[in-house]
Amino acid sequence: MPELPEVETVRKGLENRLASFRIKRIEVCREKTIASSGGSSEFIKMMKGAEVGKWYRRGKYLIASLHGQKHIQTSTSTQTSQSHGWWCVHLRMTGHFQWHKLASPACPHTRIRFWNQKGEELRFVDTRSFGQMWWIAPDNLPEEIIKGLKTLGPEPFSSTFNASYLKERLKGKTRSIKSSLLDQTLVAGAGNIYADESLFSAGISPKRESGKLKEEELALICNSLVKVLKISIGKGGTTFSDFRDLEGLNGNYGGQAWVYRRVNQPCRVCGTKIKREKIAGRSSHWCPKCQPE
Repeated sequence: MPELPEVETVRKGLENRLASFRIKRIEVCREKTIASSGGSSEFIKMMKGAEVGKWYRRGKYLIASLHGQKHIQTSTSTQTSQSHGWWCVHLRMTGHFQWHKLASPACPHTRIRFWNQKGEELRFVDTRSFGQMWWIAPDNLPEEIIKGLKTLGPEPFSSTFNASYLKERLKGKTRSIKSSLLDQTLVAGAGNIYADESLFSAGISPKRESGKLKEEELALICNSLVKVLKISIGKGGTTFSDFRDLEGLNGNYGGQAWVYRRVNQPCRVCGTKIKREKIAGRSSHWCPKCQPE
């Protein structure tokens, strides 16, 4: 599943490609991809004619503001745009966008297609078909409607994500720190790849009990997660997932991974063989010497 760096890479691509993109036509190829009330008929009706504005990321969700036709606001003599609501997307496991400047046949996994006045197309392709889209009315906020957004924890880059916060939230928890980092209600956007990588960077075993970690260890985890995520965003995400950006490219972080998917390979720091084991139902990778239990 795309994690924070991959979703952030998609956000940047959408904002770049869809500047002044006004939706002329929409084709929903798979009804279940539309998660908002009213289904595809309401989605098409309310999205058609809207101009796509700024894109935001919250955890693994993508959110765009939508605008109607510009009009003159006589009291200030400036042009403004009436809000047309919100366009929300979750890529889930294999969802990704494709940009097509010229007409081309759609692949069998195409779920939704958007065209502008020029005939340029934004295409949502999803092999596993778990991706979802919503249209949210302008009198609501996305987090008021989408359940997953309501429960998200702080962003890793926010000031509220720190050692004190983790200490309070993890107090008395017996689950592993790896399991805790995958909990989106604790911290938004982190997943299997970057949990493994950040724990290696912090020198902490993924098996350690969350509630027994010292505050200085939690500070290391916070700093390491932020560092690893920033590096991966700079590399355009990872090569390990099915992730593709709008131009069809995957990220470059995978070749620099320290532990993820490097089982039985020598640790890049000490040479010890990287171990892999399922923790909380997810494959975890770590160096037993650099990350002692």
